[in-house]
Amino acid sequence: MASRLLPVLITLLALLPVTALAAAPAPAPAPAPLVEGRDYEVIPEGTPFAPAKGKIEVAEVFGYTCIHCAHFEPTLAAWKKTLPRDVQLTPVPAAFGGYWIPYARAFFAAQQLGVQPRTHQAVFDALHKTGALPIQNASPEEIAGFYASQGVDRARFMAALRGPQVDAHLARARDWVAAAGVEGTPTIIVNGKYRVIGGRTYDDMLKIAERLVARERARK
Repeated sequence: MASRLLPVLITLLALLPVTALAAAPAPAPAPAPLVEGRDYEVIPEGTPFAPAKGKIEVAEVFGYTCIHCAHFEPTLAAWKKTLPRDVQLTPVPAAFGGYWIPYARAFFAAQQLGVQPRTHQAVFDALHKTGALPIQNASPEEIAGFYASQGVDRARFMAALRGPQVDAHLARARDWVAAAGVEGTPTIIVNGKYRVIGGRTYDDMLKIAERLVARERARK
């Protein structure tokens, strides 16, 4: 009986590697090459907004009053946590005019006081979820009052909001955004050189950004 089973066992053992190979998943296909004009645009003579030694900048041009930016923020915040050490995410408020200006000033005032990271999501929520802040016609007093509710000294915030340092940052942001050809928000710009224009979803936008970051890293 054993002699009859031996050839069968040998055959089964011989087939095991073939079966294992057949069950292995096929490797994912390589992504299609990025295409200028479809996935990104080159920014002539572009430079990072906040260059830092050894860092590749990914800038997000955004507006607190922009509902699309509010929707994008959770995805962007999660993505930021995955970034390698040589990549820097830089938020840049768009100062297109009108109701964009008060909150762009608020961003730079909060940045000056060192409270921007911890109040960032709260401003989006106040504008788009709770209604604690108005989209249009927001007064400096209203904005300062909101930041005070977040534990920021009201007088210091008001002084920063109306100060020359915020004036200078706002003018620089306006010029940089215009030079980069940004017409809407949110817009992702990689190392000042590439403006992401492709992607059907926010995740797609960030995947394009990652590949442009890899391109910049390869050039070092």
